[in-house]
Amino acid sequence: MARPVEAARPHKLKGFWFLVRRVPGEFSYYDRRNPVRISTGIRIVDDPRGIKAAEVVTKLDAELLRYWKDKRRGRDRGAEERYLQACNRARSLGLNYVSAAEAAPSLPIEDILRRFETLALRGTKDSVPEVTAVLGGETAPAIMVDAMVDEFEQIVRASLASKSERQQKKWRKPRETALEVFVELVGSRPVSTLTRADALKLRSHWQDRVVAGKIEIGTANKCIGHICTMFRAINENRQLNLPPIFDRIRIGGGKDRQRVAFAPSFVQERILADGIFDDLNAEARRVVYLIAETGLRLSEAINLSRATIKLSAAVPHICVMPDGRDIKTDQSRREIPLVGAALMAMREQPDGFPRYRDKADVLSALANKALDVRGLRPEAGQSLYSLRHTFEDRLTAVDAPDKIIACLMGHKWSRPRYGVGPSLEHKRDWLERIAFRPPSSV
Repeated sequence: MARPVEAARPHKLKGFWFLVRRVPGEFSYYDRRNPVRISTGIRIVDDPRGIKAAEVVTKLDAELLRYWKDKRRGRDRGAEERYLQACNRARSLGLNYVSAAEAAPSLPIEDILRRFETLALRGTKDSVPEVTAVLGGETAPAIMVDAMVDEFEQIVRASLASKSERQQKKWRKPRETALEVFVELVGSRPVSTLTRADALKLRSHWQDRVVAGKIEIGTANKCIGHICTMFRAINENRQLNLPPIFDRIRIGGGKDRQRVAFAPSFVQERILADGIFDDLNAEARRVVYLIAETGLRLSEAINLSRATIKLSAAVPHICVMPDGRDIKTDQSRREIPLVGAALMAMREQPDGFPRYRDKADVLSALANKALDVRGLRPEAGQSLYSLRHTFEDRLTAVDAPDKIIACLMGHKWSRPRYGVGPSLEHKRDWLERIAFRPPSSV
């Protein structure tokens, strides 16, 4: 059994605090130093208890681990940085960066001469950085297959900026999992060496898993899709001009799985029965009641806060908005009046649900297990999320207008939008028509 890795801590050496760490066996081929000693630059006399040094050591240790992983992948971040600097410098001079190897066969002689003239006119023919930028002295570093997630994350970083830290980790996880499988199939190598055969090998792997009954076609296509999307984005962003090797490799025959709604009578008589969730912690129990009455997505419910819970308003309501994290769609931003069990629950949770903030996966697992052990998932496919479908069915059953349903569900309204939409009072009237009888206590 492998010995657990201890957290990095500062070591005293030559009057300074150092990071001292042995090279793990998996990286020993790539780093012959043993142990590795890196100075924090902080003198022991200036930080006798090593408090500041501990923070620096943690960062140095993370950078060292990244360095080892990069070496194993064949990735050279120094070369990448030098190449990026050369591209930026060439752009600042009004030139497209072209490596020396590509210049001779691809650039007109007039363009090559203009580059030499630029150096002469600027008097920078002895400046190594400028000569490198103008004449293409840096070769574009190869992007390795097992670095595709990191590369893709940089390409789409603007769209990830609004996500919370936990959302960003959740975004990365399925892509990392899909990439691990792909690397096992094709090995660690430059993206530019991938072929159509590699793409077909990926599809064959996931087809075998589907045939064996281990996964659904939809799951397989998601894993394939992650690789396809990253490859296309990297190919376009880095101007690699690679052929579309991943075109038309999705597995056919998949069907969308429809989540099964609970019958409204089942929710009233069983899920909202007095005492049914008394042994579940109060926050989790009240989230269930809130979702049952409002149709909120779990991630929307658990990220409510005192600022978005309006209990003292003329019409008590909640506001679904980003509030430090990303929300599913623009239409998800909405105000929902509180009635019945939802109003009772939120009066007990005026600050929201801090225990589960940004932890939808944790509460989902807990709530679905709670439903299971109580026999509250009578049909296959039913889960906590099914309460949202029940909410929509209940509105439909009382002939609520489509626009009211869309506004309460956070769905897109297909017709042109005029005015500010239904008022809180108007929405409350429809919710009161379908309100459940709340349990005696929440």
